[in-house]
Amino acid sequence: MECPKDRKELIDGRLMGEIPVKHCPGCEGTWIPPEEYANWQEKQPQVELSAALVDHVLDMDSVPSPFDTRAALCPDCNCYLARGKVNTRKPFYVERCPNCKGVWCDRGEWEVLEKMGLHQMIGRLFSPDWQSLMREREQFVQERRATTDKLGPELANRIFELAELLEQHPNGDFGVAYLMRRFDK
Repeated sequence: MECPKDRKELIDGRLMGEIPVKHCPGCEGTWIPPEEYANWQEKQPQVELSAALVDHVLDMDSVPSPFDTRAALCPDCNCYLARGKVNTRKPFYVERCPNCKGVWCDRGEWEVLEKMGLHQMIGRLFSPDWQSLMREREQFVQERRATTDKLGPELANRIFELAELLEQHPNGDFGVAYLMRRFDK
C-alpha cells in the first residue's frame, strides 16, 4: 500500500496505542482504515455537535502540513480523497475516501483533532451541517472582533451582554427596535 501523498510504502502503526493504521515514514501521514476507525469509534462516548465545540475549534492554533494542499488518491481503492476543512486559526484539511470511508491525516493533524475533540467524529467534518455551523460561527466571531475593534473592548462587551439579555427577554425585539429608532436619524 502506497502513501497517497509521497508514494512511499506505508508501514503498520497504531494511533493512541489502539487503532491499527498505516503510517508513512516519509511524510509522516497516517491512513486510518475505515473498519479500524469504525471499531474504535463505537467504543467512544458520543460527542455532540455544538456551537461551543465549533468556537473551541475556531480558537485553536495548528500548523498545516506542507502536504496539506496535495490532492491524493485512496491507498485502498484508488478514489480521489475528499477534503474536509477544519477551520482553526490556520485552517487545514482532513481527507476521507468517499467510497470506502478511510481517513488520511497529514503529519500532526490527528493530534490537533484529538486536542479539539474532533477525532471521534471525523465523518461529521464532511457533513453539510458541520460546514454550515462552521461558517455561521466564523461569521459570528468575525462580527464580534470587528465590533471590539470599532468600539473598544469595554463598550463591545457591554453591547454583547445587552444583546444576550435582549435575546433572552420575551420582548427583546422591542428593545432592539428602540435602539434602532435612536440611531435612525
